[in-house]
Amino acid sequence: MKNILKYTFAVLAVGFVSCEPEFDSPVTDDGFYSSGTANLSKYVSVGNSLTAGYADGALYITGQKNSYPNIMAEQFAFVGGGEFNQPLMNDNMGGLLLGGTQITENRFVLAVDANGNPGPVRLEGTPTTDISNKLSGSFNNMGVPGAKSFHLVAPGYGNVAGVPTGSANPYFARFASSENATVVGDAAAQNPTFFSLWIGNNDILSYATSGGAGVDQTGNFDPSTYGGNDITDPNVFASVYSQQVDALTASGAKGVLVNIPEVTSIPYFTTVPTNAIPLDAATAAQLNAQFAAYNTQILPGLTAMGVITPEEAALRMINFSAGQNFPIMTDDDLTDLTTILQGAPFSLPPQLAALLGQLRQVKSDDLIVLTASSVLGTTPDPNNPQGVIGVSIPLTDQYVLAVSEQARITAASTAYNATIQALAGAKGLAFVDAKAALARVANGGVVYDGGVLTSQFVTGGAFSLDGVHPTPRGYAYTANLIIQAINDTYDATIPTVHIGNYATITVTNN
Repeated sequence: MKNILKYTFAVLAVGFVSCEPEFDSPVTDDGFYSSGTANLSKYVSVGNSLTAGYADGALYITGQKNSYPNIMAEQFAFVGGGEFNQPLMNDNMGGLLLGGTQITENRFVLAVDANGNPGPVRLEGTPTTDISNKLSGSFNNMGVPGAKSFHLVAPGYGNVAGVPTGSANPYFARFASSENATVVGDAAAQNPTFFSLWIGNNDILSYATSGGAGVDQTGNFDPSTYGGNDITDPNVFASVYSQQVDALTASGAKGVLVNIPEVTSIPYFTTVPTNAIPLDAATAAQLNAQFAAYNTQILPGLTAMGVITPEEAALRMINFSAGQNFPIMTDDDLTDLTTILQGAPFSLPPQLAALLGQLRQVKSDDLIVLTASSVLGTTPDPNNPQGVIGVSIPLTDQYVLAVSEQARITAASTAYNATIQALAGAKGLAFVDAKAALARVANGGVVYDGGVLTSQFVTGGAFSLDGVHPTPRGYAYTANLIIQAINDTYDATIPTVHIGNYATITVTNN
């Protein structure tokens, strides 16, 4: 059972392409390219980790240099674009320090274990980027990893003193103009002639990656009361997003707005199959015998008592068979039956009642998150070899994104995207449908000169080792999408880049 998910990382490493980026169309004559009606002399990008160039579970120099805004700025240089400064990290380790103490983890690299199985591991070593050593000057890349929509307008979000308590962001603390500055304020203060804004992913992503452990705050208009894994109310999003667009266009700047992709289509949610438990016929029969009384007596009894509906009873049924099986899990959305099962007429022992209190089996339309691969099928107690997570020990709710939780995410992101597209239209700004673009990557892939870009974990080329953020190749694809939208909206002819000339994952990518 311990090796149940080794296939998750049993992949072939793909080669690292270290060529300098080329253009799809070579420059042959002066004036071949044009910025059209856009003025790209002062470009500022605003957003979160995707804008910063975050990859492999961390922010590091190589990732930042391959961020989509930096790739775009290099292309803008051919049509009058100016200098593009980024708050670069000190190294390629990826971790952050605060007063010499490490506060964020180093990045992932692809390594091979003693048995020859490749998989992501954290890079060993001590990082050298200390957030207490603040950077001076202004920065064109205002991407702040971890930022939600309302964080961009929050004074003090870059206050170093607030980092230990979670009231400030360590990445913004490195380069905020003052302790009371806002991200959008610092961006607008640069008087950009052109901007990009991509924010809102984290307003649903943290809820998703935590397996729905947060709260859907729809209806709560006070973001100061939100938890870190909560879904932002769509009205709150609409209000702060409108403020951001107004601030960035106040001096007449043109720009591009990017909508929110379907987060459940990224490798973090698609890599581990829902039927991840292989069982032989004898083991399946033994497990079914153990759950027989639960299925045939306890659940019908609870239904007869009116405690649960027949539909919930059916959802709670546990059944195994020879072959690949769905693991058992606890579902926080279900009625907690622990107290009831300890009382008459069931009188179950406390430990058993707690086990069955919110128990169900994973369904085919649930999603198991990537981090579940480290626990699913393992035996946490060496003295109890029968205690297998997913079989006799439930997979906790944090590892499964249930259908009901997916619906909350979809409802919120749909509302966010309506706001983004409406503002792009009202302001005459370029608009990028990142949701549709990611869907193309996830459903068959995107063809480029060097191959096909897919969302397959590790081998697909688009996503880094955290299963959430792009590789340099994925960021190049993103840059091209935005450039194409700018060209279409502003009658420009900015050159796109050759995706295959940007790196993807390799065993030696360190």
